[in-house]
Amino acid sequence: MMATAHKLTKPEYRDGNGFIAEIIRTNRCKSADIRVEEGAVSIVVPLDLPIERVDSLLKEKRQWIKDKIVLHREAQPVSEKQFVSGEAFSYLGRNYRLKVEKGVFKPVKLVQGRLVVTVPNGMEEPHMIRNALVRWYKRQAEQKLTEKVERFAPVVGVEPASIGIRTFKSRWGSCTAKGKLEFNWQIMMAPNRMVDYVVIHELCHLIHHDHSPEFWREVARVMPEYQQCREWLKANASTLGF
Repeated sequence: MMATAHKLTKPEYRDGNGFIAEIIRTNRCKSADIRVEEGAVSIVVPLDLPIERVDSLLKEKRQWIKDKIVLHREAQPVSEKQFVSGEAFSYLGRNYRLKVEKGVFKPVKLVQGRLVVTVPNGMEEPHMIRNALVRWYKRQAEQKLTEKVERFAPVVGVEPASIGIRTFKSRWGSCTAKGKLEFNWQIMMAPNRMVDYVVIHELCHLIHHDHSPEFWREVARVMPEYQQCREWLKANASTLGF
């Protein structure tokens, strides 16, 4: 049975005085785990951990968290994006304008053709907006890619062990020897059919773990026009991401 990372409750958010922390409550852990991934802060906690304890943990680890955020920002290549209202971001091949609003932090929402992000006054820095967008793209990737895997797996004739969303520097997906599929969330910026191709490509690796002629024949069986998608991704890879 295919597994994905289940978030059992609606995420909560806390203002950490310089960063926004996403609280993920789950019955799969017995103690708190603070993570800083791509400059975005999350804390995974047991279902019943009081919010006061969460705030206390974030306060205790505040300097460590901020140091991690700074390290990430310094390691990031310079982005052409300003992360300001009016800027365009691609989602499944269509451009949507960013709208930055001020108020209590809210996750990014796609509203009337705009990507709306709400951040506290004084926190509308580019890295804060970027982190909010990355969170949104990752959530979309988890939902859409899971749907596509469930759609195409029976066509390919395979059943993956699990699906994960990651950041890869130079690939769109991977397939492990144990049958776990992992996808780069940035593929969500490509047109829908390109996303289909990446899913089919990784599913076919569950049959052939190489790029042999047999592998490509399997891809072509499911997606005859795969070569066009492959070439499009090669030509446009540098435009997908921020």
